[in-house]
Amino acid sequence: MPYEELREKAFECAEQRHDLKFFYDLFKHTQAMQDASTEGGSLGDISGTLVELVEAAREMFHEDKVGALEPLFVANYATYLRAHADS
Repeated sequence: MPYEELREKAFECAEQRHDLKFFYDLFKHTQAMQDASTEGGSLGDISGTLVELVEAAREMFHEDKVGALEPLFVANYATYLRAHADS
């Protein structure tokens, strides 16, 4: 399955399940979040609605922005869908 299709299916599943943890876990792998954690920030500092979080994730995890981390995200999306797509 192409990256974008896999990403959208995983995002839709997580959004329907109101699974904020899925999105937080994705953000943990970004350089910006790693930089924030070394400067005293944390994932707890992420705020906003689920809709805002999903939209930010859609933008941040677009295929042309993930670069060398694409295989990590593909595995994450596929694993998430295997675990939750039918629930």
